[in-house]
Amino acid sequence: MTKMKSISTMLLAALFFAGCNNADKQTINTLTKKEKRDGWELLFDGKTLNGWRGLGRDAVQPDHWKVENGMIRKVSNKEVPKQPDGKPVIGGDLMTVETFDDFELYFEWKIMPAGNSGIKYNVSEELSMAHGSKFSALGFEYQILDDGHEKYDGKLKPTQYTGSLYDLFPPENVKLNPIGEFNSSRILFKGNYGEHWLNGEKVLEFNLDSPEFDAAFQKSKFVSYTGFAKKRKGHIVITDHSDDSWYRNIKIRKLK
Repeated sequence: MTKMKSISTMLLAALFFAGCNNADKQTINTLTKKEKRDGWELLFDGKTLNGWRGLGRDAVQPDHWKVENGMIRKVSNKEVPKQPDGKPVIGGDLMTVETFDDFELYFEWKIMPAGNSGIKYNVSEELSMAHGSKFSALGFEYQILDDGHEKYDGKLKPTQYTGSLYDLFPPENVKLNPIGEFNSSRILFKGNYGEHWLNGEKVLEFNLDSPEFDAAFQKSKFVSYTGFAKKRKGHIVITDHSDDSWYRNIKIRKLK
């Protein structure tokens, strides 16, 4: 009797987890009825890169950015085929066609060991092309990193680890899932106020009008870029670092 009960429990558990997995697959890159009522919109349909283009380009750079298994994949530079002359194919950041000012952004991501990526927002394409490299964004960045890897562990500034407002504000209470598993992140940006969230926990907040922000900005690498810290209706960008990274469930809600 005990053995039968144990087997039944195991079977029920297996069915439960299988059901969870199926449910997860059904909800990836979709919106619930409640989300639709609340004003959420998908930025990625799970099948195409419609609504995205390369920064400084008219279209997406297809060698560096692909849609695979319902995810946007930044292809590792090592896997990008060389040009006929042997030179590397130039990549660049992936940018939303639409611009946003007050919004709540949700996304899920994973990286490889020693991986480095990020989501940038409040991005002006004109500012980026005037001061940065031709295809790279200048903007506020939600940093994504394999924090504990020996390549980075204890070797960077606190403002350069996952969840930080890159080179401006460090995160707190960071709890990352193991490498290879997805993490969930949220960015809220309304007026001059912003928040970064990671796996359900708020890890930082900032206010563009505060003395704290001005002090952080004056010490940052961005201080020489006129207009960088100005609130604008800007693009949302997935950064093109050299590493593999994957994104899914990218959704946004415009705030009034």
